Amino acid sequence: MKAPIFKNVAGSLLGPLLTIAALIAGCAPFSPRWDARFGEAVDIAKAQQTINPEASLNTEPVKGVDGQAGDAMFDSYRNSFRTPQLLPRGIPSSLSSGGNGSNQVR
Repeated sequence: MKAPIFKNVAGSLLGPLLTIAALIAGCAPFSPRWDARFGEAVDIAKAQQTINPEASLNTEPVKGVDGQAGDAMFDSYRNSFRTPQLLPRGIPSSLSSGGNGSNQVR
């Protein structure tokens, strides 16, 4: 009589056990495939955006704006945001706020 009871219990557990096994197998990590190439897209993008890879080997000074003029230009640029210039009345600007009566650049 014990054999039929064991057979019924094993048969009733087979479905849930197979379901659990399938769920566990579905959670298996696939990351080793992805980890092998992690960061490759960033490295390719950096390489494509680098114009001259040997630029650091060039020790000649850069020709163009000298240090004092560059410093003055930067200070002027930075101060333009600290104290913005008011626009004269009657001159439309794409930077104006548009219709609130203020001529200040925002």
